[in-house]
Amino acid sequence: MQSWMQRGTGPFLGRGDEVVDLLAVLADHRLVTLVGVGGVGKTRLAGRVAEEASAGMFETVYWAPLWQLSDLALFSAVVADACGLADHSARDPLDALCAWIGARRVLLVLDSCEHLVASCAALVAELLARCPGVAVLATSRQRLGGPEERVHRVEPLDPDTDGLALFTAGATAVGVRWDGPRDVVVAVEICRRLEGIPLALCLAAAQLPRQPVRVMARALRERLALAAPEDAGVRPERHRTLRTAIGWSHELCEPVERLLWARLSVFRAEPTLAAVERVCAGGPLTAGALPDALAGLERKSLVSVVGGRVRMLDTVREYGEMWLGQLGESDSVADRHARYFGELVARAEAGWWGPGQAAGYATVAASHADLCAAMERLLLVDPEDALRVAGALGFFWACCGRLHEAGHFLGELLRLVDAPHEVRAKALWALGVVRSLQGDYEGAARLGREARAAALAAGSGALVADAGYLQGLVMLLRGRPLAALHIADRELAAAAGPGSEAALARCRLVRVFGLTGSGHLDQARAEAEALRIRSVAIGEHWTRSYTEYQLALIALYEDRPDAAAGHARAMIREKRTIGDAFGIALGLDIMAAALAARGDGEISAQAFGAGQSLWETVGHPQRGTPELASLRARSQASARQAAGDFAYDKAYTWGRLTDPGATVETVLDLDR
Repeated sequence: MQSWMQRGTGPFLGRGDEVVDLLAVLADHRLVTLVGVGGVGKTRLAGRVAEEASAGMFETVYWAPLWQLSDLALFSAVVADACGLADHSARDPLDALCAWIGARRVLLVLDSCEHLVASCAALVAELLARCPGVAVLATSRQRLGGPEERVHRVEPLDPDTDGLALFTAGATAVGVRWDGPRDVVVAVEICRRLEGIPLALCLAAAQLPRQPVRVMARALRERLALAAPEDAGVRPERHRTLRTAIGWSHELCEPVERLLWARLSVFRAEPTLAAVERVCAGGPLTAGALPDALAGLERKSLVSVVGGRVRMLDTVREYGEMWLGQLGESDSVADRHARYFGELVARAEAGWWGPGQAAGYATVAASHADLCAAMERLLLVDPEDALRVAGALGFFWACCGRLHEAGHFLGELLRLVDAPHEVRAKALWALGVVRSLQGDYEGAARLGREARAAALAAGSGALVADAGYLQGLVMLLRGRPLAALHIADRELAAAAGPGSEAALARCRLVRVFGLTGSGHLDQARAEAEALRIRSVAIGEHWTRSYTEYQLALIALYEDRPDAAAGHARAMIREKRTIGDAFGIALGLDIMAAALAARGDGEISAQAFGAGQSLWETVGHPQRGTPELASLRARSQASARQAAGDFAYDKAYTWGRLTDPGATVETVLDLDR
């Protein structure tokens, strides 16, 4: 719950009765929309309701922050991601989401729907029709519409009570206390003039160290009087009040603080301090002046810096975005933003075969919303560079389960952009990996052929090898290990050239899989060990995880269950390091098989149950190379026999219905 509760400003005051009422409404209505002006506290209220609802009213609560989204084509995929569905199928994301939720009692919170009202309404209608246990709590500045919607208007706080309490708490937080009853009376006047809007009250409280409460009241009187004629008939009174409060905060900022505020609005998530410096510095806002400007914005409650990342509320960001446009900098800052995140991807790719791999995965995962925004910008201003970035990013996204986003950008760009052979070859390869993981083997095979042709035309041995990796992967997934072995040998025999270490490692991995699948276990074990040792030596995780997987499988074939369990644990650790849910599910399956072979029936059943839960999060039945199906079946039968039907079913159900992370921790702690 903390991830969304932290997005508000100030303490949660004065809405206890609303929370109780909304919980009662959610018990009888499946779509409830919290409607109100910006800054009134809709997100904070939704967060508190969700927190209470998660305590037993619903099995699961999912939170989808929609303010980050600008590309409607990714809408369903973003909601699916928020629900924990890293879908690996080729289905429409909404179909996959409905199947994933099924009949479970789920609360889905859609936060900040106002710029996507039609899309949200359509998605909600589908969910309510197809998932009988779903309820939706939405926040928006306007209603979604539809016969099932129950609208709850979120009003400002009572200025004389809860509004005053919030303003007083804000004053105390900045070291200001009321100097007797007269200050309290003036504080009430401020709360009334700001109409009890929480964001306006918090911004005003942040100004108190520089502006005594009585001076603030007089200045506020004058500002609101001046604002009213200009805005009369244009926007509701409370919109004018909040706009005035934010504008007042803006005027009280130093010039470089205003400039930083405007430039920060380009980010779609919570940027690192390094990203802020690279994207926002320039002109009068020098790199040396930027830390002080950021600290100034934080003192004024316009941003917060938590864990080295900068947070800004949506309403404050909107004002900055408007100001950025007035400064004439919207395009230049968007270009810097796109360049920065393009370079971030390039660095992650360059460090993939080495000790920087895990950090690269983490950085890409944390930057997802900004990467999507960067891709959209590059598509407008430099389509060839957009395709280059997408090709470098595609493999990371595929490994982390963002197949729909990767497929969307790569597919669109390959259709629209006429790029050099080298750029096109990498993008075709990345899209082929995506399609193979989605189960579209025919499409992946075609993309593999196209990638190889483009790589040969480009004269790049590394890209030829990666095209071979894709072709070999498709053969493995189709149950043709000898064909995969032949392809890998062809690429490994060629002189791949500089920069090909990662591609050749992937080809060696295909060769190990091919040797195992065709029964050459001694050779497969030797080559897997050599590749594992090399991966460990350079601090790489992805390749090592699959060598551990193969070594576990070989050990099972050779009736060495303890060795198999050790390799399975190592695989799961490596996959967890890079955030690969698909790989963790594979690891739990092979671990369960090893435990069954050892006679540990109950813990094997628990691991199979947890693995099944993870397989459901990737949107399809258990996967892997085809020969694994018979191994799973035999292992499950062995575990059932060892544990007995009742104990097996109980352990399997526990693993299936509880957090898979708990089972992962259990199996990782075995034999220590």
